[in-house]
Amino acid sequence: MKVVKAFAITAGVLAVVIGMVVVGAIIWAGYNKVPLPVEDRCEATAAQRLTAIDPEQARNAAIISGMSIKRGLVPRAASIALATAYQESDIRNLDYGHADSIGLFQQRPSKGWGTIEQIMDPWYSTRSFYRVMERIKNWQTKDINDVAQAVQRSAFPEAYRKHVDRARTLASSLTGESPATFTCVVAHPKPANAAEMKTFLSKTLGDTVTITATDTGLTVTATEVRIAWAAAHEAIAVAGEYGLISVQVGPASWTRSTTALPQWQGTPGADTTVTLTFTQPSPR
Repeated sequence: MKVVKAFAITAGVLAVVIGMVVVGAIIWAGYNKVPLPVEDRCEATAAQRLTAIDPEQARNAAIISGMSIKRGLVPRAASIALATAYQESDIRNLDYGHADSIGLFQQRPSKGWGTIEQIMDPWYSTRSFYRVMERIKNWQTKDINDVAQAVQRSAFPEAYRKHVDRARTLASSLTGESPATFTCVVAHPKPANAAEMKTFLSKTLGDTVTITATDTGLTVTATEVRIAWAAAHEAIAVAGEYGLISVQVGPASWTRSTTALPQWQGTPGADTTVTLTFTQPSPR
């Protein structure tokens, strides 16, 4: 009994010491102006709602939203798909699930959704989801949860409803419906790779954008204002992956930060051209 009691006292003292060390480190960091570590994250804001996601989710959400534009669908399509992906995988491209379910939407090879390799391709799985969704009568106006259930045929038919608000916020931002509403903080960006960014946006948005290389990055010309903002937001969603430094849409601009969540500067206009910068211009 004495041994147990002594052990408990020792453990308690150790916990107090650890707590004091952690608090001391925080105070020391603040006193010496040393910034605490920043976690990579993204935020979308629309209709006075805020949704936070991590870079993996942001990349997949950008693909899901962009593919709705590529197919000529209204933003509600992205809301339906994102609510579904939230429930099925937390917007992650999972290589496991119930039975043989895999991918963003937990689609099953045994049920005709495609091969494992195909379903694990987020563009393929998203395209497959939309194809089935578009066959549902009045999907544009029906309840989002009910449309998702009609596509997925889940054993839990009401499970998508709790994700609708977050899905609508993300969709409004990433489809460009709400300009200058998406941002990410990137603590450890990878080296600049404008070529891969071009591939990502082209594959996601298709013929709705024309992308050309420049000395410092890319110029994206969209077929309409909303799509320009979709391209801008989707580029930010993968800013860390491809080393994006800044985004310009007319008078509005976004500049990457490694220490804090950057905010858009300037007022959005009616511009259809997006400038993506990966390197600083060379001195002349």
